[in-house]
Amino acid sequence: MTILIDNKSGAPIYDQIYSQIKNHIISGQLKENEMLPSIRKLAKDLKISFITTKRAYDELENEGFIYTIPAKGCFVAAKNIELIREENLKKIEDLLEQAVQLAAACNLSKSEIISMINFSLEDYNK
Repeated sequence: MTILIDNKSGAPIYDQIYSQIKNHIISGQLKENEMLPSIRKLAKDLKISFITTKRAYDELENEGFIYTIPAKGCFVAAKNIELIREENLKKIEDLLEQAVQLAAACNLSKSEIISMINFSLEDYNK
């Protein structure tokens, strides 16, 4: 598992770690019950504070993406299909909001936007 920290992104470091691990889990790169690096090891590898890494792991655990076994470590939780669906729906909503804003800036009509979406969907409805 590769985690990259971008100091120029403006996003908090814990959030970058959280997002990247979550994306690895959702994409299937990290499998169910796979052990994650220890909090201390990840902090050392990334050259960041243990507290920052712990916060990212705590967020992942609170949202059900990982679980902790005391004295053993942190592991990828079983995929909750509904949770993954909700995550993807949120991403779709965010992207659609961006598309609508861009379309409004271009003075596109609702029917033109719908036509563009329908055209994009043609390959998926076969």
